[in-house]
Amino acid sequence: MKKYKVCVYAICKNEEKFVDRWFNSMKEADEIYVLDTGSTDNSIKLLKEKGVHVKQKKINPWRFDVARNISLDMVPNDADICVCTDLDEVFLKGWREKLESVWNKDANRCRYTYNWSLDENDNPKVSFIYEKIHSRNNYKWIHPVHEVLEYEKENENVVINEDIILNHYPDSTKSRSSYLPLLELSVKENPENDRNMHYLGREYMYYGKWNEAIDTLIKHLNLKSATWKDERCASMRFIARCYENLNRYDEAKMWLEKAINEAPYLRDPYVEMALLEYSLGNYDEVISNCQKALIISGHEKTYINEVFSYDHTINDLLSVSYYYKGDLSLALENVNKAISLSPNNERLKENKKIEKFKCDNSKMMQLATNSKNYHKKKLEEKLLIQLNNLNNILNKNKVLELIEIAGDSRKYLVRNFMSGISRGIGIGIGFSIITALIVYVMQKIIRLNIPVLSQYISDIVEIVERTK
Repeated sequence: MKKYKVCVYAICKNEEKFVDRWFNSMKEADEIYVLDTGSTDNSIKLLKEKGVHVKQKKINPWRFDVARNISLDMVPNDADICVCTDLDEVFLKGWREKLESVWNKDANRCRYTYNWSLDENDNPKVSFIYEKIHSRNNYKWIHPVHEVLEYEKENENVVINEDIILNHYPDSTKSRSSYLPLLELSVKENPENDRNMHYLGREYMYYGKWNEAIDTLIKHLNLKSATWKDERCASMRFIARCYENLNRYDEAKMWLEKAINEAPYLRDPYVEMALLEYSLGNYDEVISNCQKALIISGHEKTYINEVFSYDHTINDLLSVSYYYKGDLSLALENVNKAISLSPNNERLKENKKIEKFKCDNSKMMQLATNSKNYHKKKLEEKLLIQLNNLNNILNKNKVLELIEIAGDSRKYLVRNFMSGISRGIGIGIGFSIITALIVYVMQKIIRLNIPVLSQYISDIVEIVERTK
């Protein structure tokens, strides 16, 4: 049962492609009002066909607050609840019932969930609390752009229901060319307003006006009213972006460190630092900052949140960094996580193919190396046994003495070397050194034509050759 009279109001210009979707989500209201500010398409016709109250008026010079206030004036005074939306926004079904469940006769405003950015599957990427639902009287819109609803009395009574969800589907073809001059006007009208100063600095950054952006954002940070840490952190991040675009990387890092210190509970400054370090090829720093970001599981419901802090970006950075560091297993693990967050990303899929191939190939090479090392160890063990056997035969048959009798000039070297073999020293110093010496000695022994040694000598020479 409906307890209150609910009215929706909006402004519109050339939005015929949104009319059906928007109306279907808003029709839970009792009445719908739209101020058209100069449509040249079929927006007005389509709205009127659906029973929407439409008023036409061009606003010159253009200001969003003026347009909003005129549209609010269209709502009758007996309305209990006013709901301000745009035609690129959609309420999830059942919003009115949820609204009436928390509203009361003393309520002035309602806060609810606004999904500003969604992925291709309608999963929220950036969400924050919105507050464009209000009582009929004592409200007005202020500021030429990024307008806000101001309560003109004291002791505003605010209710909240985060289960009321409004999704935003922005029109990418719409120009924001009016934003910069309107923000400059906003700051001129109220130079002490920290919010508009921040927005103006951000807009300069969007336009690539790096120095103007830096100066304006520093002005924002120096305002006494600029106390909201989330927004201050954002200004510091934007300053860092500007310095990066000016190729002044040390200053960019300095400002990102300030941003981290300002709001260490936010992912955004850590991810921005990781992105900067990645551009510089500092993969250890990339990994470190990404890991710090991942520790922060939740996020504040404010417009400050960046899409890249909660999408596939962190795992993507980790994957590529681990790849270049040679840790292919972790590279593959993180690219799989990145794909799970962005399953239609073709670049990530290609990265996975490369990393999986490299990882599999690396495993095969490691297996081959392990096998080679195993067999080499077994050969070394066999050689040691054969050398010990040979040493015993040499001693038994007094071969060293025979060599001396034969008048070989290197008899003392051979004697000492053979003694070293008996103690295993030859093995200890490495097969690469003793190979030539063993073969040399074997040749000397063969000349003596002692049949009992022939098999041992043959085995030893073969093993030495196989261990090279």
